Amino acid sequence: MDLGVSAKVAPLIKAVREMVAEEIAPLEAEYRSEVGKGGDRFVYTPRMTEILEGLKAEARARGLWNFWLTDSEKGYGLTTVEYAYLAEEMGKTPLGAEVFNCSAPDTGNMEVLERYGTAEHKEKWLTHLLNGEIRSAYLMTEPDQASSDATNISMSCVRDGDHYVLNGEKWWSSGAGDPRCAVYIVMVKTGGEDVHKYRRHSMVIVPADSEGVEVLRAMQVYGHDDAPHGHMHIRFTDVRVPVENLLLGEGRGFEISQGRLGPGRIHHCMRAIGHAENALELMCKRGLAREAFGSKIAHLGANYDIIAECRMEIEQARLLCLKAAWMMDQGDAKAAAPWISMIKVVAPKVALKVVDEAVQMFGGQGISQDTPLAASWTHLRTLRLADGPDAVHRRQVARSELRQYTNEKI
Repeated sequence: MDLGVSAKVAPLIKAVREMVAEEIAPLEAEYRSEVGKGGDRFVYTPRMTEILEGLKAEARARGLWNFWLTDSEKGYGLTTVEYAYLAEEMGKTPLGAEVFNCSAPDTGNMEVLERYGTAEHKEKWLTHLLNGEIRSAYLMTEPDQASSDATNISMSCVRDGDHYVLNGEKWWSSGAGDPRCAVYIVMVKTGGEDVHKYRRHSMVIVPADSEGVEVLRAMQVYGHDDAPHGHMHIRFTDVRVPVENLLLGEGRGFEISQGRLGPGRIHHCMRAIGHAENALELMCKRGLAREAFGSKIAHLGANYDIIAECRMEIEQARLLCLKAAWMMDQGDAKAAAPWISMIKVVAPKVALKVVDEAVQMFGGQGISQDTPLAASWTHLRTLRLADGPDAVHRRQVARSELRQYTNEKI
């Protein structure tokens, strides 16, 4: 089991790390300060567009683009382990993933379109997503259902001649607030109670500008709307899409979702390690730069222990993340699943702890807009719910463990 940095990915890590530190991170504060200056927080100001598109063009010109396309001739042919190191670097700054066209939810949606889409789907949507010309959203969670059990998904999708008609509501539709969001991939219910519960659901492609699609509001995350990305609450009223927009066929939704969410979960975890590394760096620099009671802050109280524990826990989380990535690379999704669940619980919790300790070291400034720590904490706390809450993943890990000792169904 080789979890180390390969000769192939080493120069890419160096190039991404340098671009993040020297070109992307220095522009983050200015980019964020532009949000809402035009009156609408979900519209890009000219300066925001200039910053973002300029960085993307530079990354693409350097060949630093679409790393997430593991095991594909369209990308670098990286393994998931190799990509893990790149995702960690991108996670050190909020704009990092998008600059390299490796951001959620687009990566998962592109993977769905590449694996399961028709030639027409790929020409109409995938090509533009791969080029970074549009954005997309993945709509699964519903306001009136316990969506952590996806068999509860209830959005109606009924065939009417050459079209499907969609009715219902989705929320936490991440990325749907972005004015560049052109397409949704939506989990819907196509089968009745007489159909096995894992064959009742399907996935359908819905253009964002379809008649009957209504964005009701931007969901707030701890009081913030995450503009211009946004996590939107959307209502579908008699939305008609061609039958060709259904992916794979009726009843294949769970099959597609597991192919999509597995990589997406581990990508989030890889970036969470980057959040933790950035927070620890800020913590150490702050501890050595400020003095109180006649000593540097780093030397006071239990700060030595805190810094040491943060470093040790980051290393442990990274190794587990790499092990999960290696399991994915072996091609057995069932064997990899408990490892993905393990890191999905561990990575956000470890990163949250490190960020929280960094906030404490900064004092009042740590919870303000003057550092990236508050935004990082909010993102990581949300990640403990996104793509399945901790309790669901712990349940999966426990079931996998117990199966070794019984013939009963667990």
